[in-house]
Amino acid sequence: MQLRTSGTVLLLAMMSRAGPLALAQPLPDPVEAGWQGESVCETLQETAEIRVFRCVFQPGVGHERHFHARHFGYALSGGTMRITDAAGTREAALATGSYFSSQGVEWHEVVNTGTTVVSYLMIEPK
Repeated sequence: MQLRTSGTVLLLAMMSRAGPLALAQPLPDPVEAGWQGESVCETLQETAEIRVFRCVFQPGVGHERHFHARHFGYALSGGTMRITDAAGTREAALATGSYFSSQGVEWHEVVNTGTTVVSYLMIEPK
């Protein structure tokens, strides 16, 4: 059995779950997001299968609120980042050479609160 829903009904259902922010502008992806009007990420390669980008955060520099699609990340240079997301705010010490993967992030924002430059290599399969 196939369920069909009109676009209006589906939109109203999504808005009722998402609350008042559902009408706000959609969040940028990590490459589109910056910090105080400046880019912090650059695309190194993009194909139909993958996007590879690097993000660099000087001390005191952050990354405005954005979302992430499924990705793998590798810390080219580590440091201390303050991360804010739906779970709250926390400090994270990231070691150079550490790596992680994620099925995606609805939203977060970060600030380099340490004294070293933090940089990541991110890979997103499409």
